Amino acid sequence: MKSPLSLSRALIATMAIAMSAQVPLARADIVDTDALAAQQSPLEQDRAKIQGFLDRANVKERLQALGVGGVIAGDRVASLSEAEVHALAEKIDGMPAGGNLSSTDIIIIMLIAILVAIAI
Repeated sequence: MKSPLSLSRALIATMAIAMSAQVPLARADIVDTDALAAQQSPLEQDRAKIQGFLDRANVKERLQALGVGGVIAGDRVASLSEAEVHALAEKIDGMPAGGNLSSTDIIIIMLIAILVAIAI
């Protein structure tokens, strides 16, 4: 018969292994039906991104200068294929937010930064 000390060690070892092998528990939240219904597919998100881009004032002005009205542009976006919509949305994402700086602009900014650093 085993001694009580070896039984307690075996029990402690078994408990330690059992506790370390526990799997994390899953967590469930309440799902809001309205939020679930409001989720858009990637195609709908891309179309909304393009439409938001076309709704900007400077884009409307440029389209008008090129002879394309807002309604016509919207119809053309609606007739694009899924691949075309995705490619156009990626181009919109890749556009610079504030425009491109020329090397002259960068040099002027650097000179002003140096002058401010010297003045302080």
